[in-house]
Amino acid sequence: MFLAELFPYANVVYDILTVLYALTVIAVIVVVLSENRNPVKSMAWVLVLLLLPVLGLAIYLTFGRSLKGMRLISRSDLRELRRLNDYSYDSELEQGLTDSSKQIISLVNKLAGPHLFTGNGIDMFTTGQEKFTALLRDIEAAQDYVHVQYFIIENDEVGSQLIDALKRKAQEGVQVRVLYDYVGSFYMRPRVLKEMRHAGIEVHPFLEVTPANVAFRINWRNHRKVVVIDGKVGYVGGMNIAKRYVTGDKKWKAWRDTHLRIAGEAVAAMEYSFAIDWNYTTRKLITLPTMHYETPPATPDYMVQMLGSGPTSRWNNISFVFQRAISLATKRVYIQTPYFLPSEALLKTLQSAALSGVDVRLMIPRRPDSWMLRLATGSYIKQCLLSGMKIYYYEPTVMHAKVVITDDEFVTTGSTNFDFRSFEHNFEFNALIYSKEFNQKMCATFEADMNKCSRVSMGKWKKRPLMQKALESVIRLFSPIL
Repeated sequence: MFLAELFPYANVVYDILTVLYALTVIAVIVVVLSENRNPVKSMAWVLVLLLLPVLGLAIYLTFGRSLKGMRLISRSDLRELRRLNDYSYDSELEQGLTDSSKQIISLVNKLAGPHLFTGNGIDMFTTGQEKFTALLRDIEAAQDYVHVQYFIIENDEVGSQLIDALKRKAQEGVQVRVLYDYVGSFYMRPRVLKEMRHAGIEVHPFLEVTPANVAFRINWRNHRKVVVIDGKVGYVGGMNIAKRYVTGDKKWKAWRDTHLRIAGEAVAAMEYSFAIDWNYTTRKLITLPTMHYETPPATPDYMVQMLGSGPTSRWNNISFVFQRAISLATKRVYIQTPYFLPSEALLKTLQSAALSGVDVRLMIPRRPDSWMLRLATGSYIKQCLLSGMKIYYYEPTVMHAKVVITDDEFVTTGSTNFDFRSFEHNFEFNALIYSKEFNQKMCATFEADMNKCSRVSMGKWKKRPLMQKALESVIRLFSPIL
């Protein structure tokens, strides 16, 4: 009554806003249905929109929108980038590989364009100290350019060492470009960024979040960890730039992770990925050619494909590769991941493999860095154990490696966790290696890690507290957005 006296048209305005809101919700529901998603997921979003007025719309805009088909780079810039990085695919390279590897290669060729790089030497790091030492050494040797992309660059002693090294190279005249995820590196101090730019470093946040676009950007993150130096050496894997990977912190010992240093042809694909992200962020095209086919002397000649994935991809690229590799396995499937929140298709594929006699082993941390993700992961363990999968808790610290090994020849590692967020919402990047020698090396590393694990038994798992079981079931409902 008071509002009506104060503003005589309040009821009319209220009715108009109500109608506009209802039309907006109806339009969003039409969009959800027209996208032909998983029926369960579509129905869930419809119920959220109908049962939670205003809040439901905000939740959908933040977590429910699809970016499929959105372009990160213009057609003209993409054509120019491809012209500068022309690659002629030679199917003869596949000779000698297993039929399973050939099928995975064919899938990747369809998802990301035909490519299979030979002439690659690969060093694997399982400690942050080894990786960080090698990275600083390669940056120090850079002569032309250094391209750096990380989800997290912390303001700690490890981050400071990297930034100081990059500033020195920039002041020497080396072109230094840095991309960091805005949310992942939220605590990057403005003073540090100012000093980097003053030293000559081009540094930019990927998907910067502002009050105006928070609902449209907060859910999509660039989780890639890619470094390219002079087009000859590249780094890809799971380690960010933070001391927890090198020395540990107050809560954990140094995290256990896996990272690769690649020297050879495959570095060109890493440069190509960086160039697209750089173009999207800055609207500038990196025009230097990146195909340096220089095989390092006295190193194994590994065959490698590189695969990116993200919310703008037509397909869930890396999820498709995981599923295909697992379905083709006849001997073993070894998985290391900090979070295990598989899609229904991937869960069924793993269960089918285990039930058919494949040795399926999953290694996850006893204490991950997120209690919600620990509970969500726990909700899948019983289903996995029932199928015959072997599950191991890594005890010493956080198991942050992202590795999938199948049979005797295939390995993939990179930034992709085995969870919904990595498969659907994050920009990710993985190396796919086809090599019996490298597969054997990775299997040996996995089996060495097993000595630091406790195996989960069905008997003990059933005895966990009732409250934990209830929380696992509740948190699992939120798995697609965790």
